[in-house]
Amino acid sequence: MRSRFSAPSARLALAAVAAVAVTATATATAAATADSRSTAVRACVTEDLTYRVSLKTQAGGYFLVTAKAKSGVTCYLEGVFPSASFGSSADTEVSPAEHAVSDRVILSGSTAAYAGINPKTTNNDHGREFDFLHLAVAGDEANAVTLALPETATVDRPTATNWHADPADAVPFSG
Repeated sequence: MRSRFSAPSARLALAAVAAVAVTATATATAAATADSRSTAVRACVTEDLTYRVSLKTQAGGYFLVTAKAKSGVTCYLEGVFPSASFGSSADTEVSPAEHAVSDRVILSGSTAAYAGINPKTTNNDHGREFDFLHLAVAGDEANAVTLALPETATVDRPTATNWHADPADAVPFSG
């Protein structure tokens, strides 16, 4: 007689556990679906952005690169320096002017990010002249863009600041 009474209790307990499992699975599926449709900001790639290069005279002269998201794009740039070079040889690639990672910059609409590029950090008469800058978001070098410089640059050990939300933070001071 005892087994008859325990069987319905066991079935009831099993049904309760199954109901909890089904509810948990449905909740997890709904959460995953909501996450896949979320508007989380993604990292920018080179083609997400438009670029402008201007010449600045502060700190001995440098090029200020302004990046903005294309229409309908919202993305972020990590606070690291852009991948850039003035030519195809390794000695024209920019190196970091800053020693730490800066804040992430979220781009959308008219919001811009700024990086300063100093083409010549040496105090000598050496260097090669260039009229163009090859630029990419770090990690997306295969899709680099070529930008005309506002004037010919003499290049020798170039450096670049990280991307910043404020152009005043993108001045590549030489130390």
